[in-house]
Amino acid sequence: MESVCVDTLILKLHDVNAVKFGEYRLKSGMMTPIYIDLRVLVSHPALMNQVSSLMYQRVLDEGLQFDSVCGVPYTALPLATIICSRHELPMLIRRKEAKDYGTKRMVEGLIREGDTCLIIEDTVTSGASILETAEVLYKEGLKVTDAIVMMDREQGAVQMLASRGIRLHPIISMFKLLNVLLAAERIDAQTAQSVREFILDNNTFSPKEKNGNGVPNKKPCVEQEVKMSYAERAKLPNVHPMASRLLKTMEDKQSNLCVSADVTGSDELLQLADALGPTMCMMKTHVDILKDYTMDVSQKLQALAEKHNFLIFEDRKFADIGNTVKHQYEGGLYQISSWSHIVNAHAVPGPGVVQGLGAVGKPLGRGCVLIGQMSSKGSLATGDYTQTTVKMAEEHSDFVIGFICGSKITKRPEFIHMTPGVQMQAGADTLGQQYTTPEEVIRNRGSDIIIVGRGILEAPDRLKAAESYRQSGWEAYTARLGQ
Repeated sequence: MESVCVDTLILKLHDVNAVKFGEYRLKSGMMTPIYIDLRVLVSHPALMNQVSSLMYQRVLDEGLQFDSVCGVPYTALPLATIICSRHELPMLIRRKEAKDYGTKRMVEGLIREGDTCLIIEDTVTSGASILETAEVLYKEGLKVTDAIVMMDREQGAVQMLASRGIRLHPIISMFKLLNVLLAAERIDAQTAQSVREFILDNNTFSPKEKNGNGVPNKKPCVEQEVKMSYAERAKLPNVHPMASRLLKTMEDKQSNLCVSADVTGSDELLQLADALGPTMCMMKTHVDILKDYTMDVSQKLQALAEKHNFLIFEDRKFADIGNTVKHQYEGGLYQISSWSHIVNAHAVPGPGVVQGLGAVGKPLGRGCVLIGQMSSKGSLATGDYTQTTVKMAEEHSDFVIGFICGSKITKRPEFIHMTPGVQMQAGADTLGQQYTTPEEVIRNRGSDIIIVGRGILEAPDRLKAAESYRQSGWEAYTARLGQ
């Protein structure tokens, strides 16, 4: 049914001359054989209502979560207004330029710092117009995670915005439009082919590449996204402050090594932190296996983390209802929230586990990673569970900064992927733990951080082993950037 509606809409847009063929100059200066002019919609209210309805239906279909809506000036403003008026949604208006009198604001409407704003746009080529609006909203303390667009020219906007942490949801794609017009004999095959070739040859994000069916090959765009450095990702506007801090630490120390300090004595834990601190970006602890834990231990561990510039990750794996994990996180013997920068949780209890932890961690600026996959043989954390975990993270990105996983499970660059079960030689132990090499994890599977335990703790020279893993992990990362 939706496909029929979109097909009908494309023909109506062509009827009112919103789709033109010829030679036209875009805002970017590029000459194009097709021009999408949705400004004519203001003279066709029934058609504008249909466009607005389809855009809002996409919002519902995607299950998007947001607090307000902002249309990119100026063509998208009427569309955003109709959507907000019909569904009683708060709307913001972004000015092209600030007034030199009154409030001199760039964004009009009720702004609450930390709220998420959905962007509405009519047409995108590179995605620059959406990014310009997003940057204005960022300056007001707002977050932008999604944008709905009527027409995607398929020239790199989806990939460019994804690299900035914004998901683009198009109603109509250029290739869909061409197929419908061609089938309805509104254009001839030569016109359709010339436009296809233009689109493929002028992708603003990825290298020119197409397959034999005249369909864009998306692989170059994925490779481009993978090539973002840790430092570049740390500067993304939607990245969580704790994730940004970790990415900066990784870049500064040239280390994507997390040492898994699964020891049972406090003195040994602190000795490890001091000796291996220079080699690692993060230390993973299991504080509840320490036989002699006191709060003095956590205070000394914090001091060593500051001294050597690494983060503390308490591998608690919270997995209870929100109220229970809230108390487990902030209270009890360990008072984890007072000293651990990052904790983790299972998605099995549902979003309540993140909400409970976030109630404690967010005011403290802490971060959480979700268990997306596990390195143990026969783990049930795969498939649908993994995708549910990703969705939960996206809906709580104000606290969730990444995943524990065997390989990259989302393309969104603001999330950090951490992989346990890493050793120089692949294999398995007698208890079902499976090991993978740093090269495989970082370069081939697209993860960001290697978590190494026994490969270092059981080595004759722990410092030498840690440095070897640091070097191996960093070389795999630099190789991935260059491939």
